[in-house]
Amino acid sequence: MGQQCVDCVREAGATVRRPVTVAGARLRDKPILVPLLIAVNVAGYVLTAVQAGNFGANFRSALFVDYSLIPFTVAGGQWWRLVTSGFLHIGVVHLVMNMLALWVIGRDLELLLGRGRFAAVYGLSLIGGSTAVFLLGGAEVPVAGASGAVYGLMGGIAVAALRLKVSLRPVITVIALNIVASVLIPGISLLGHIGGLILGAASTAALVYAPRERRTLVQAGALVGLLVVLVVVLFVRDASYGDLSCTGSGYELACG
Repeated sequence: MGQQCVDCVREAGATVRRPVTVAGARLRDKPILVPLLIAVNVAGYVLTAVQAGNFGANFRSALFVDYSLIPFTVAGGQWWRLVTSGFLHIGVVHLVMNMLALWVIGRDLELLLGRGRFAAVYGLSLIGGSTAVFLLGGAEVPVAGASGAVYGLMGGIAVAALRLKVSLRPVITVIALNIVASVLIPGISLLGHIGGLILGAASTAALVYAPRERRTLVQAGALVGLLVVLVVVLFVRDASYGDLSCTGSGYELACG
């Protein structure tokens, strides 16, 4: 075997164009963010369950009450609930369903988009779902769950399939069944699902349809633009709440 100098090999490697996905991400063999997100969600559930002393009624914990999404409290200045509610779940069944969906859908989408882009789509979908609940949901109805973000990934995988010209039937079927379930099953936050679906589809479209010559600039601009729209909508809705205060003594729970 011949010998090669280290500097020559390094220089040659730097000039070779590495293959990338349609979104501009380097090809990788395993996801990192999806398992991490699942771990964070599971940790959130375990913490609330231990604090409540009940794994079936973890929503009674102070942590859940302080960090779930209740629109009137967000209007009162507790904006963190728009994000933290996406990492809380109501019972183990709710958690398992969302985490299975995240694992099945999220792995492929993370590999296609790349970690940074995937994180952006997930975050925008989560906030998009919370924004829909804040806009149109009951002022005193607590909502929690990763479904807004997961539905965003569903929308994202559908857009990616369209871009790659592969069959959309399995993806559309899964989305349709989940939306029907959201309508028919009591206690499910349809608003959060639809909001997440729209933002996930829009943000993924911006990533996979960006022109190759200006890909990074267009992608970043589109993602920032979507975030700005969400922030503006949130501030406008917040102003319309006025001096709303909680007058009810009890509340219902909605799974997101």
